[in-house]
Amino acid sequence: MINDYVSQYALFLAEAVTIVVAILAIVAGLALLARRKARHAGQLQVTDVNRQLEAAGDRIEAVRHPKKTLKALLKQRKAEHKARQQQAEAEPCSYLLDFKGDIRASAFVALREEITAILQAAKPGDAVLLRLESPGGMVNRYGLAAAQLLRLRDAKLPLTVMVDTVAASGGYLMAATADRIVASPFALVGSIGVIAQIPNFHRWLQARDIDWEQFTAGKYKRTVTLFGENTEAGRDKLREELEEIHARFRDFVQGRRAQLDMEKVATGEAWLGSQALELGLVDELATSDEIIRSACQRGRVLHVSYQRKLTLPERMRLSAQTAWDEIRQPPGPLG
Repeated sequence: MINDYVSQYALFLAEAVTIVVAILAIVAGLALLARRKARHAGQLQVTDVNRQLEAAGDRIEAVRHPKKTLKALLKQRKAEHKARQQQAEAEPCSYLLDFKGDIRASAFVALREEITAILQAAKPGDAVLLRLESPGGMVNRYGLAAAQLLRLRDAKLPLTVMVDTVAASGGYLMAATADRIVASPFALVGSIGVIAQIPNFHRWLQARDIDWEQFTAGKYKRTVTLFGENTEAGRDKLREELEEIHARFRDFVQGRRAQLDMEKVATGEAWLGSQALELGLVDELATSDEIIRSACQRGRVLHVSYQRKLTLPERMRLSAQTAWDEIRQPPGPLG
């Protein structure tokens, strides 16, 4: 009798401990997941560009002038800064963004957050400056990045895109959303065209008596393939799709830069900045440094950047993608 009671009590304790351990494991798992999510969540960083430029000048002044002169100069600078802070709310503000594009336009994730934050804070008279560097890539992702910039246009925030090195293909699709495009004299601009390329291993497999079977539903579910035998009908369909995308690309650019002769510029060619100015692809020749400094002289410039700590797989993918981009797009004109 007593033994039965002890056995039942021990069984009850074991079940209770099991339930408690299970609950603790679930709680611990949820806490770990929350910590991971918080660790990978992004953070918006805002930097006063005016202060950065002033600090750079101060470092030079510190070496250039004797201590007595420097002390008076710094005192004057401090008074000017205090006065500027008091009238900062009345001054127009320019928000500076950076977009460095890869094939997947991965930077659009940060761009989305940055633009959302700007739209929350912007006031009438404010403007946006975008330093853009991109050789182009996937049409749907660059289309989304361009759509993010159109949110600024819809909010009546003037947008200036600055191209120091390259804005080609999808990069130029983004640039075309701007009120003003500024390029350095030797930047590569344009490449209003579409390209698709794919290796085919059919003959290699055939020589080794390896069959490749592919099943689809829908006449054009797959036009060309890596391992199957490509047909002329499939190739024709792919060319048709590329022509359609190219037509939409042309229409998008023409709708925002009506002065362009699309027959002349929508050939897939890229031009140097000086040539692009003559063709109307850009509005001005200058470096981003000149434009930013001029904006600082007119009012306040805030650099807005959304930073997120990448996971190990993301870092590995980004490194591999960068290496592939360099192989795929060597220096020189882009098609």
